[in-house]
Amino acid sequence: MIHKILRLLRQRWHEDQAVRRAVPPALLARLAQRVAASEQRHGGEIRICVEGGLPNSYIWRGATARERAVAMFSKLRVWDTEKNCGVLIYLLLAEHAIEIVADRGITRHVPHTHWQSLVQAMGSAFREGRFEDGLTQALEEVSALLVAHFPLAEGEVGPNELPDAPVVS
Repeated sequence: MIHKILRLLRQRWHEDQAVRRAVPPALLARLAQRVAASEQRHGGEIRICVEGGLPNSYIWRGATARERAVAMFSKLRVWDTEKNCGVLIYLLLAEHAIEIVADRGITRHVPHTHWQSLVQAMGSAFREGRFEDGLTQALEEVSALLVAHFPLAEGEVGPNELPDAPVVS
């Protein structure tokens, strides 16, 4: 029980301040522009979600950052793209957790180890305080994977099935 209370306090402590420091409004705008530009080059969809802390219900039941990322993948409807090639980049700042959740269309082509190496690279950048670099690099690598496996035909315009702006809470 004490572990849950300490975890709850850590989550609430990190919520607003950590999010604003890690991803200020100007960075959010640049990330939205980068997502939009990326999606002009492939048939996939990319979402970025940054949370300061887990909701209380997740803490009380001992849920992991991965569970929350999968829930957000569903809540943000990343799974609901025509070609099943959506990718969610999820950050949980209170636990220094990074998760990438990819839909079944792209996971057929990209091994789990590749996603893990991308998470490790982001983690290295974040530990050095380089959030924009880490997120930009991840976005570029995810984009390259989607271009390779879900390219647009010449003259084709990719449908923008999901919002481009990062979700922050």
